[in-house]
Amino acid sequence: MRPLNFQHYDLASDFEHITSSCDHIFKELNGSHIFLTGGTGFIGTWFLESIKYANISKNLNIKVSILTRDSKSFISKLPDLGNYEKFDFVDGDIINFKYPEVNYNYIIHGATDASAELNENNPYKMFSTIVDGTSHILKMAENLKIKKFLYLSSGAVYGNQPSDISKISESWNGSVDFTDTKSSYAEGKRAAEMLCAIYFKKHDIKISVARIFALLGPYLTLGIHFAAGNFILDAINSRKVIVNGNGLPVRSYLYPTDLMIFLFNLLIKKEEKFNPYNIGSDESISIKELAEKTSRLVGNGKFEVLDHNDNGWNLGRYVPDTNKFSKDFNISRLVSLEEAIIRTAKWNGWEGK
Repeated sequence: MRPLNFQHYDLASDFEHITSSCDHIFKELNGSHIFLTGGTGFIGTWFLESIKYANISKNLNIKVSILTRDSKSFISKLPDLGNYEKFDFVDGDIINFKYPEVNYNYIIHGATDASAELNENNPYKMFSTIVDGTSHILKMAENLKIKKFLYLSSGAVYGNQPSDISKISESWNGSVDFTDTKSSYAEGKRAAEMLCAIYFKKHDIKISVARIFALLGPYLTLGIHFAAGNFILDAINSRKVIVNGNGLPVRSYLYPTDLMIFLFNLLIKKEEKFNPYNIGSDESISIKELAEKTSRLVGNGKFEVLDHNDNGWNLGRYVPDTNKFSKDFNISRLVSLEEAIIRTAKWNGWEGK
C-alpha cells in the first residue's frame, strides 16, 4: 500500500468551500462551545477540520470538547487537531462518561462504531453502545439546557430497501428484521431516534436527526469493509479491482464537503417539530458499476466480479430520496461520484494519470 501523500490533493480547497458555503452558520456559532462525540471517526474528523479552518480563516472562536476513550491515541493520530488550542478532550466511554461541568451550547452526537465485524460478532455491544450511549448523552443535554442537539443517525434505520423503491424517503417506516442479530446496528439507530423523539417532546430539547447514507472521501479508511474504499485501494496500487460478491447491490456516495454543509445547516436549524432528514447522495450505482468506474478513473481498467455469496446486512438498494432536505434548505449535492473517487484516490497517494 502506498503511503499517504497530501501534496497530491490539498484539502484546503475543500475546507474553503465548506467555510464559504456556511459563512453565516460559522458566524452564528462564533463564541459557542460544542460537545462532540464520535470525534475520532470519519465524520468527526471532518467536523473538527472544518471548524478549525473556519476559526483560523475567519478569526472565530468556536471551541469543541471531544469525547474519547483515548486522547493520547487521538493526538498521535491527528496531532494538528489534537494539539489545536480551541479543542480539548473529555476522557470516557459514551455509555457512562462523567458529565463535564461546562455549559456547552451545542451537542453533536455521532459516537457509533460502524463496524461490520462488531455487528456480526458482538451485536449486544453494538446495540448497547448506540442506545445506552444516546440515552446518556441526552440526559446531559437535558441537564445543560443546550441550544441544539444534532444526532447522527443512519439510513440503516430503513432496513432492506424494497427493490421497487428507487430512492427511500423519510416517510417510509422501514423493514428492519429485529429477529436477526445482523440488524443490531439498524435497530439500535431506530431506538436511539425514538429516544431523541421522546426528549424532544418531553424535555423540549431542540433536536435534529440526520439519517446519513454512504460516504466517500479523504480520511475514509481503505481496506476494511467498505467496498468503495477497497476498490480505490486496489486501483491506486495498480491491481485488478475485485468484487467479492455478485456486484448487484446498489449504493450512492456523498462527498464530505457536501456532508458538512448539510450537517452544519441542520445544526443551527430552528426545529419546531421532530423531523429527521436523509443525508446522502441520490446518484445511484451498482457495486459492479462502481468497481468498473473506479478502475477506469484511477486504476488500470481491470476489474473482476468473483460472484461469491454476499453476507452483508443489505444486499439490495441503499439510496436516499433527498428531496425534503433540498426543498427545506435550498441546498443540493455539488460533488459528483467521479470527483469523489478521484479526490479520495489523490489524497491516498495516487498521482493521477
